[in-house]
Amino acid sequence: MSVITQQPGYSQPGLMSPTGEWSSTLCDCCSDCGICLFGLCFPSCFSCYLANKYGESCLLPCVPGGMTAMRTHMRLTYGIRGTVCNDALMMLCCGWCEICRMAREMKRLQH
Repeated sequence: MSVITQQPGYSQPGLMSPTGEWSSTLCDCCSDCGICLFGLCFPSCFSCYLANKYGESCLLPCVPGGMTAMRTHMRLTYGIRGTVCNDALMMLCCGWCEICRMAREMKRLQH
């Protein structure tokens, strides 16, 4: 009988962060003004767009904790250090800025 010691996960080669950190800071809106303007003017639409682009249902932001779960999955997929507790606190206290940072990370890693 074999014992499973690791949860299954999906990680594409080349998507891991070499530093284990986010590529931008939380308030680094000047690095991509388009993302931040879209997020500022239409936060609900932007969250739905981001979830859909990440491969999740566009209704994920409507589920309590949905964006926290997506941030956790994104962080684990991209090899970024952190904790689930930190993910929840960041989404609770700085949700708009964190969604913009997630969008910048996705954009950087998908090019």
